[in-house]
Amino acid sequence: MNPTQKKSQKRDISGWLILNKPYDFGSTQAVGKVRWLLSAKKAGHAGTLDPLATGILPIAIGEATKTVPFVQDGTKIYQFDLVWGSATNTDDIEGEVIATSSHRPTIKEVLAVLPDFTGVITQIPPIYSAIKIKGARAYDLARAGERVEMPPREVEIDRFELLEHGPERSRFEVECAKGTYIRSLARDIAEILGTKGHVGALHRAQVGQFSDEDAIDLQTFEAADQSERDAMLLPVAAGLADLHEIPLDSRQVVTIRHGNPVLLTGANAPVTLEEAWASHKGEAVAVGYVEQGQFKPTRVILPH
Repeated sequence: MNPTQKKSQKRDISGWLILNKPYDFGSTQAVGKVRWLLSAKKAGHAGTLDPLATGILPIAIGEATKTVPFVQDGTKIYQFDLVWGSATNTDDIEGEVIATSSHRPTIKEVLAVLPDFTGVITQIPPIYSAIKIKGARAYDLARAGERVEMPPREVEIDRFELLEHGPERSRFEVECAKGTYIRSLARDIAEILGTKGHVGALHRAQVGQFSDEDAIDLQTFEAADQSERDAMLLPVAAGLADLHEIPLDSRQVVTIRHGNPVLLTGANAPVTLEEAWASHKGEAVAVGYVEQGQFKPTRVILPH
């Protein structure tokens, strides 16, 4: 069998690759590239990152795709540059300038408004976003020249810090919940300060438990051989770190793998849990919940 034929064979391989997504590279494109490099049967990602953004894109391979929601719902940390003085139709550097202002806020003025953007706030997502309006993506409607009315939404900002300030651009770090649009934050802060603004650079430094320290550059991953790439994958269980772990014995594992519940015994056994994951020797067996002292699987994670 020649190398080309061998390469086309898809493998049953599972785990997480925490990719440092490069600039001007789509999330779906990145997943496709990683899947191809691993010859993996299945892959997905935990949270889209704009093409012009860099940073953490957790890519789930194989059985890890069953744990994507638990990573996707995790806290995010973003670092971004806000360019003062001009608004664009996309609220970032990709768009056309639609308004300008000569006013530049002082550091004191910027610091004074940050508390207004902390906690639960209401924001209007950018019209160039993937949100569906009457069945169509907002960005498709906007590109077609249609008037797009974006419904406001509540989002939660846990922390908002000014890292650097200058007359033309400032740098911020935001810790926030799922669904927050950084482009909307930049636009709205500029507006409240009596000027215009847009995102000039965006980096995602954390998604759930995965951070820059876990990230691997695409160039490094591409340059590695197959065994080195496999070694760069984190286990499926890495995506479940925020959930309660329930260790099982080998007999219970067989029961769970058939989709059946198991009774949890022992002095510290939980009676009720909304979400939990079952493990055997540290490896993920299933995700599910605990009800009346029984672990009930909702997604069984298969071994390879």
